[in-house]
Amino acid sequence: MSFTSNIKNEISNIEYDESEKMSELSAILNIGIRIFDNRFEIYTENISIARRIYKLIKETYHVNIEMDTSEINTLRKNKLVLLSVSDKVDLILEDLSITKDGKRIYVPSTYLVDDLKDKQAYLRGIFEICGSINDPKTSRYHAEFVISNYDTALFVNDLLNELSFNSKVIKRDKNYMVYIKESEKISDFIKMINATTSLFYYEDIRIYRDHKNMTNRLNNCEQANVDKSINASREQLELISRLKEIIDFDLLDDKIKNICIYKEKYPESSMGELAEIISSETEIPITKSCINHRFRKIKEMINEYERNKE
Repeated sequence: MSFTSNIKNEISNIEYDESEKMSELSAILNIGIRIFDNRFEIYTENISIARRIYKLIKETYHVNIEMDTSEINTLRKNKLVLLSVSDKVDLILEDLSITKDGKRIYVPSTYLVDDLKDKQAYLRGIFEICGSINDPKTSRYHAEFVISNYDTALFVNDLLNELSFNSKVIKRDKNYMVYIKESEKISDFIKMINATTSLFYYEDIRIYRDHKNMTNRLNNCEQANVDKSINASREQLELISRLKEIIDFDLLDDKIKNICIYKEKYPESSMGELAEIISSETEIPITKSCINHRFRKIKEMINEYERNKE
């Protein structure tokens, strides 16, 4: 079973107050409804969500609802659950802001999304009927809602952003996709729809992945520092070798000579390590910056020789 199915199964039995139920049901019908002359239908692949829709309509409007599971989704080979309502059709559609004065509308009336809890309920309904969230264990962080009507997609996107989910909307084939990419925002959304068990699973994986990524970054940084130290040591040894070629080593300043002797003795040491070695063996304190200064002096001596030679 997919991560999305687990979330939908988890939230399908949670009880809410009447206004939240209305908002949730309005969202579900807005996305999934098919309206005919004397009835409306709604399809879903998730049996738990089908039961949820059945219960919401039944408890709110006390009408008979037909449920049919005989149809098959030819693309996914999944069973489709068909819910069909023939009673109080006009009342339900007007009440849930699916139609107004007999005409189809795609953005709900303000009273359905007036309070924060109703906004959250509307988004919960949107997720139940057309939302999905990638399993963080097997894929990238991604939550999306596939919506056929542009005005509805914009409304959902605005509602998500009003609640600080940083969503965006793009056109995909004949539909519109409202999506969230940030892992923390997806976590907040799962929390908002009260999928507690799924939230714990998501957070466990997210923490593990973040820790793994941090470890990789630290390892890469450490390797980069090692490579930098190796390259610096090679350059320093080349400078010493060149210095000996052009100048009588015995005539060098004792400080320069001392750095050359210890670097050749400990060729793999970094400047920090070399400073510790010299300070320990000679009992004369020397710092990393002092060693760096002396190597710059060696480089200047070589450059001056090359200029004079030209």
